[in-house]
Amino acid sequence: MAEQLTVAIVGAGLAGSVLAAQLGGRGLQVEVYERRPDPRATGAERGRSINLAISARGLSALEQIGLREDAMAGSLPMRGRTVHPVAGDTAFQPYSADGRRAINSISRSDLNAALLTRAEKTPGVRIHFEHRLTGVDSQSGEMTFQTPDGPTILGAQVILASDGAYSATRAAIQFREGFNFSQDFLEHGYKELSIPALPGGKHALDPGSLHIWPRGSAMMIALPNLDGSFTCTLFWPKTGEGGLDSLRTPGEITGWFQRHYPDALELMPNLVEDYRANPVGSLVTVRCWPWVNGRVALVGDAAHAIVPFYGQGANAAMEDCIEIVRCLEEAGGNWPAALAEYQKRRKPNADAIANYALQNFIEMRDTVNSSIFRAKTAVQHALERRSGGRYVSRYELVSFTTVPYAQIRHRLRRQNRVVAGAGIAAGGVAAGVIAALRRRHRDPIGRG
Repeated sequence: MAEQLTVAIVGAGLAGSVLAAQLGGRGLQVEVYERRPDPRATGAERGRSINLAISARGLSALEQIGLREDAMAGSLPMRGRTVHPVAGDTAFQPYSADGRRAINSISRSDLNAALLTRAEKTPGVRIHFEHRLTGVDSQSGEMTFQTPDGPTILGAQVILASDGAYSATRAAIQFREGFNFSQDFLEHGYKELSIPALPGGKHALDPGSLHIWPRGSAMMIALPNLDGSFTCTLFWPKTGEGGLDSLRTPGEITGWFQRHYPDALELMPNLVEDYRANPVGSLVTVRCWPWVNGRVALVGDAAHAIVPFYGQGANAAMEDCIEIVRCLEEAGGNWPAALAEYQKRRKPNADAIANYALQNFIEMRDTVNSSIFRAKTAVQHALERRSGGRYVSRYELVSFTTVPYAQIRHRLRRQNRVVAGAGIAAGGVAAGVIAALRRRHRDPIGRG
């Protein structure tokens, strides 16, 4: 990496800030351009936080820039999900077989602020706020920005675009011959609400759990915050009965929650205000190829935005950063070779986690409340405990390891064959299957 060149990073979100700190720490000159004002001064936009669930992949990236301990200190571990039915008792479902592994609830805005500060303090890194990209020449590396002082043209030898699902950088190159692009929107949108802290800063619900209210075609989740509050997110159809646009008056809003989320309603004194004031967000999956065009490479959501139902969007984006640095080191500082290898390695993994995230939406909004799902999970955990590490569930492989996403499907098939051949926990598996079938007989549509 002896060659001194300028690397431009477009977008100072999570991935952009991680990349800046990583590359600056390796002696490169890094210029970061962000369209927003400094969020550390302006604060987070109302209703747009979507708390993050940071797990192994994101923590690995934070470790590389020395922020893992600080991030963990500002997070709350969630060791499972608590399912809230319309009526009846809640049920806790641990994420791991031993009940100890956790995903970590952390404020997106707080983490972004910490990452910006770390990047800013890294020698060789400069961050330019209020620089909105309006054009890029991927062959020359020339970029045009709109700034408070008017248009400006800047250049770089390498441009890493981490400017999100609606990437301006990608838009500037995506209509060229050979570039394939798709965006698939769910009919659902999201809206944030809140459950405030109780007196004394206590949590109104278990802070060691992700809370979920599955309702078939819709759901609400709640993630804990350090101040005792919970950030709640509705994932509802945008239109139609029970859609995000269908509740307008205070009576309609509170009436719907009384019928479908009664235990949450009593904890949400600001429900009507939050519902009416907070915006509706879209849920989109972005796929494109190639990620590298001349001097430009797409990173994170700009290359592979996914829906948030596996909690892996930020983790996958930060894992991109790890791969870029790894490829650069392997290529001896040769950027074209490094970026070609980066996209080759990461594209299959991005496609795999996109599919898993879409599948997990169905699980979270519906099947978590199914007796069949509960039986299947119990069997998987029994296998994990008895197999001596030869069986690991998909959830654990995704959330608690750094096994490439694209390899998980093949590993699951292989370990299932090994476990079946060895006869490990056969009695326990059989008992679980029998119990599940019995429950299914009593509950043929699979709802608890």
